[in-house]
Formats: sequence, structure tokens, C-alpha cells
Amino acid sequence: MDEPPYLVIAAELRRRIEAGELRAGERVPSTRSLVRDFGVAMATATKALRALQDERLVHASPGIGTIVGPPPRQPRTRPSPAPRNEREANPGAPSSLGAGAGLVLERGRVVRMGIEIADAEGLAAVSMRRIAAELGVSTMALYRHVGGKETLVLQMIDTAFGEFPLPDLYGDWRARVTVVAQTQWAAYRAHLWLAGAVSVGRPQILPNVLPHTDALLAAFKSLDKTTAMYAVISVFGYVRGLAQAMETEAQAEQDTGLTGDDWAERQSEQMAAVIAAGNLTAFRDLLSDDWDFDYDLDQLFAFGLELMLDGLAVRL
Repeated sequence: MDEPPYLVIAAELRRRIEAGELRAGERVPSTRSLVRDFGVAMATATKALRALQDERLVHASPGIGTIVGPPPRQPRTRPSPAPRNEREANPGAPSSLGAGAGLVLERGRVVRMGIEIADAEGLAAVSMRRIAAELGVSTMALYRHVGGKETLVLQMIDTAFGEFPLPDLYGDWRARVTVVAQTQWAAYRAHLWLAGAVSVGRPQILPNVLPHTDALLAAFKSLDKTTAMYAVISVFGYVRGLAQAMETEAQAEQDTGLTGDDWAERQSEQMAAVIAAGNLTAFRDLLSDDWDFDYDLDQLFAFGLELMLDGLAVRL
């Protein structure tokens, strides 16, 4: 069985290190270089470097990159007094981050960088330290002007939804709900991390998200308030829940190098054996000929949405 792409990359870098092509203290190819050279996603390249870090063959050096060799031992020193201001914490950091007029622009840059990292590597890869390194500013500056990671993620969610504003809604309730659901699906498809960041039980109060709830409430205004609220949550939860499968599938494909169809084909013999052993007659009938199922998440989304709307039509 073929190795996952990230292990292939890690093995090649390991070979270069052991052969002396990459010497101690030298910089390992960046994730962007690995993406270009191996034709993989950013998350795969990052995972390869992380595997080498776990082996202590390389270490991350802030502001420089990934360096050959184990991480340097930190000298034990007396703790320094906390910096009194941002310039003292990082004299080389640009002071414009705290300038009144530039604050909004800089906050937007921070949020956009967080989105770029999450799009490429997943939300878990987003940290204040990582963003500060990418922007060339101090971590303290981010905390001061953006807040902590939780606040940053809220701004990322709001910005991502803001890229997909709701159009003017016309027609009956069904047409309106369909447009809202399709708009959310488009946002989740563009940002695979977004569905996992949005909460259904404890919804985030965000300017670009609340209009979706308001539009659904308007569509269900003929229902009593409790039923309408459950209908809104059901639609929101359906779209979000199915959208989370997109990130899972993308990660699985990156880790294994197999598409969903490739994976299913490799499971066919084991599947047939389990069906035969368990006398699973419905499965046996399903697979008795050359029938081929196309697992397409966009089609599944549209199909499931129609089923949900048919059910809601009974109540309405």
C-alpha cells in the first residue's frame, strides 16, 4: 500500500539530512516550497515537517523557519521583568499596529492571516504566535489589539461569512430557506474549517451571521415561536453538520493520498467478505451488479435539503 504523502516527503527530507545534503543549522525547505515541489496541500507539507520535529531531526526557529537539528537547550536564567509596552517587548516591530487610524486595517490583516492559515492547515494551526511570526510583529501586539485566540476566531468566522452576504430574498418560504442554506454551504465550502468553528447550541452573536438566522425566522413566521426556532436550528445544523464532512474528507485524502473512490475500491473485498459472513441481504442485493455509487457531497447536500424542506412543508 502506498505511503501517505506526508510520510513520503518526510522520508525524502530525512534522506537529505542523513546524506549530509542538509547540514545541522541549515534551513529545511519551507512549507510553500514543499507544496510547490511535491504538489501537495499546505496541510500535508506542514504535517511532514511536524513528523521530523517529533523525531528531533529538525526544529522550528521563530522568524527563520525550520532548521536541521534538535531544538537548542534553553539556558536557565532569572526571569526578566515584563515589558512595560509593545516597543520594549519588540523594538523591531512596526508601531503602526497601535496607531489609531491604522488599527482597523491592521486588525483586518491579522484576521485575514488567521483565515489564510486555517484555510491551508486547519483551525488548529492558528495561534497568536504563528500569526505574529507571519506578520512580523510581536505576539503582545496581537493580544493587545485583537484579543486572544477565542476573540480572533470569532472575527474570522464573521469575516468568512461576510464574504457570502445573503442576496435579496424573494418567493415563498421554501425558496428563501433554500437560498439561505445554499449561501451557508458556499461559505463552508470556501473555508473548510468554518463549519467546525460555528456553534449551533451556543450561537456566536456576529453581525454577518445573525442575518442568516433572521432570514430563516422570517421564512418560518407562520409557525409558533418554539417550532420556528427548532426549524431554524434544524436547517442550520443540517448544513453545518454535512459541511464538516468536507474537511474530514479533505484531510483523509491528504493523509492517505486516496480519493473517496480509491478508498472504497480498496475496501471492496473486505466489504464482500463481511456481507457474506453476516448474511446482509440488502447489501448483497445492492452490490449484486455493476452499480456504481457517486459519493458527491454537493449532490448529497441538495438531496438532504430537499428532504428536510419536504418535512417542514408538512408543518407549514
